[in-house]
Amino acid sequence: MNRLILAIAAFCMAYITGHTQAIVTHAPQGFDSLRNEILHGKIDTIQYTSKTVGTKRKAIVYTPPGYSKKTRYPVLYLLHGIGGDEKEWLNGGTPQVILDNLYAAGKLAPMIVVMPNGRAMKDDRATGNIMAPDKIQAFATFEQDLLQDLIPFVEKQYPVLTDREHRAIAGLSMGGGQALNFGLGNLDRFAWVGGFSSAPNTRSPELLVPDPEIAKRQLRLLWISCGDNDNLISFSKRTHDYLYENKVPHIYYIEPGVHDFKVWKNSLYMFSQLLFKPIHPNTFTQYTVLGTPATTNVRNASFPQILPDNRVGFRLKAPQAQRVQIDLGKKYDLIKDTAGYWTGTTDSIGEGFHYYSLLIDGVAVADPASETFYGMGRMAAGIEIPFADGAFYAIKDVPHGDVRIKRYFSPITNSWRRCFVYTPPGYDSATNQRYPVLYLLHGGGEDERGWSAQGKTDLILDNLIAAQQAKPMLVVMMDGNVSSGTFNEQSLRTFENELMRVAVPFIEKNYRTIANAEHRALAGLSMGGIQTLYAGINNTDQFAYLGVFSSGWFGGKQPAAEQQYAFMKQSASKINGNLKQFWISMGGKEDIAYNNCQNMLAKFDEMQIKYNYSEYPGGHTWPVWRNNLYKFAQLLFK
Repeated sequence: MNRLILAIAAFCMAYITGHTQAIVTHAPQGFDSLRNEILHGKIDTIQYTSKTVGTKRKAIVYTPPGYSKKTRYPVLYLLHGIGGDEKEWLNGGTPQVILDNLYAAGKLAPMIVVMPNGRAMKDDRATGNIMAPDKIQAFATFEQDLLQDLIPFVEKQYPVLTDREHRAIAGLSMGGGQALNFGLGNLDRFAWVGGFSSAPNTRSPELLVPDPEIAKRQLRLLWISCGDNDNLISFSKRTHDYLYENKVPHIYYIEPGVHDFKVWKNSLYMFSQLLFKPIHPNTFTQYTVLGTPATTNVRNASFPQILPDNRVGFRLKAPQAQRVQIDLGKKYDLIKDTAGYWTGTTDSIGEGFHYYSLLIDGVAVADPASETFYGMGRMAAGIEIPFADGAFYAIKDVPHGDVRIKRYFSPITNSWRRCFVYTPPGYDSATNQRYPVLYLLHGGGEDERGWSAQGKTDLILDNLIAAQQAKPMLVVMMDGNVSSGTFNEQSLRTFENELMRVAVPFIEKNYRTIANAEHRALAGLSMGGIQTLYAGINNTDQFAYLGVFSSGWFGGKQPAAEQQYAFMKQSASKINGNLKQFWISMGGKEDIAYNNCQNMLAKFDEMQIKYNYSEYPGGHTWPVWRNNLYKFAQLLFK
């Protein structure tokens, strides 16, 4: 009995260890080397009648070690590329060796692998012009041949499980596109789908997955992989981006490599181990070797890279440095290798735009691999983290407006100044049309560039206008830095004069605007929010819409705040009567201005000032302010 208990305990420990071990992210050395001391599967050539093509066609079949006709097996259909045939995997990828080794290591569910000829035409050889239209069409025709001829033949001749849960499809290059097209297009037939370096024949994501909710329910595993230097990686990435945006679980696997069998063999090694086993989507982000270069990188910069779980990988060369860190709000130490490269990976970073710095021996500098943005009172590196709900600021195939730079001389500051002006689609051609205007203010440490570069104002308005969710309008992004001294009532008064006596007249002289309060709005974030509270409240006969983002008057100790509250108390009925929208928003309790705002709102309640309040979690950051603009713009001029 003791021996039995010990045996059971040992089995349980082995099971627990096996299911909690670290995920392997790449094939080890020797994974594709023939081993004579293990059991081997068998390779056969089959011939089946294709009613689709009107001829007999060939396929290669791999049966696993210990294959028995008394056992029923799941099936993987493994497809070749545009220049290959049913023998391409055998000749270039040795799948039988890879799978035999995985069986010997106990890492593979026993399965049959069918390698067909994916060129469904009578002369299906890879000869002549492989790019000829009839040969390209034959790869699409293979879908019918696969579903109506090959699969029924395999299920008649071999002891296989015939439900979708036990059928997988994968392929390389042209076959990768076929696998995604046929697998995702027939989720009643396939639960496991893999595209390795998928080619341009891959359907657009909207056609591949027209109903993401159905895909979520029916897919057991969707695998998309590619080499980082493969010229076709854009087709894999566009599919991944769509799936990410629509929250369809999948593995997006990138590794060092090009368009060759080194990459495809590793993809087969990784993909095959996951088939026909319990697998949880929570683990999907842990498999990839590399991430995707950030969209904010300078041209051709490979790092920083964003991993599927929004961790960020950094790699830079600084051989003489003693210590290198990344400052993304939290500081991360990088590790130096013998070649002088420093590497490291952050925690998962919140969606949207973030400033960051390199700290090299304690000195904060901008990352030369990143685009730079004026923020924190200096030029700083910035990184854009993908956001599944960020479609409202994505570049779409809609009419686009312009962002124009206008310079003007200000007698208030006695200096040349500039503003950025968004004009909606069609502004130049609609010469008889006049437009309402939103004056949009940045925060402290930023300038007139902020809302355009970091805030993506033009894309937000383009998308809203195209969807008829916002009125066509001008957006004037002006420079709120009017004083080099303390931010006090004097600087607020200077800003008010700059706005009312210089900026508004300049815009109304140079653009076709509707020059009345009902068609003017003023909004700002943080410091710009306080400027809005001051200049906007003082001029409700000039602005019928005010937006205050992540801001609020400081306590009761600031003279400017106390004077403004006194003015508002006196003018409550006028303010309520003049303002069509007084919209105040915060980035949740983690917003550094949250308490100031709550204290201010309590004062407004005492004075019976009408306002609308909104929260969007995310703190005092650009992801919050982009969403604020998205929501506020929909309320304007209606």
